[in-house]
Amino acid sequence: MKKELRGRAWIFGDNVDTDCITPGKYENLPLPTLCQHCLEPLDAAFAREVAGGDVIIAGENFGCGSAREIAPRALKELKVGVVVAKSFARTFFRNAIAIGLPLLVSRDAAEKCRPKDVVTFDICSARITNMTANTVLSAEPIPRELYLVLSSGGLFPSLKKKRAKLQGTVGRKGGI
Repeated sequence: MKKELRGRAWIFGDNVDTDCITPGKYENLPLPTLCQHCLEPLDAAFAREVAGGDVIIAGENFGCGSAREIAPRALKELKVGVVVAKSFARTFFRNAIAIGLPLLVSRDAAEKCRPKDVVTFDICSARITNMTANTVLSAEPIPRELYLVLSSGGLFPSLKKKRAKLQGTVGRKGGI
């Protein structure tokens, strides 16, 4: 995961549910095909125009609805760099971190960014810079433990890394 991300802003409102992120009528399609319909009910052009590193900025309760892990997975598959919202549904937040999709909580970003603004995000300092509007916004810092999971690419890669580190200490003086 890059510490600083740069992309265009895609702006969405409050209560973007998982059925808007990955519409249920397409849920049986393979992931690459399902991604072609990502956020279709809110912006039909999103899936075809989003570019790697682009940023979703939304209001309250992003990812509400069902607990399907496919919703954050589709955003990651489309190479969305980060999702910034005023708040996230708890299950969506957990699923996104588990697969390595960075999320930032910012109370200001949704009001101070416009569609297609160029924004940069410094994940470590939780700083958002709207290059188009020449403004700097803050976000809540990512807790160290979650940052380590994200920087490893998700929960399973993080656990594999920890396991390998622990296995490397077996048999050493002071090891396990």
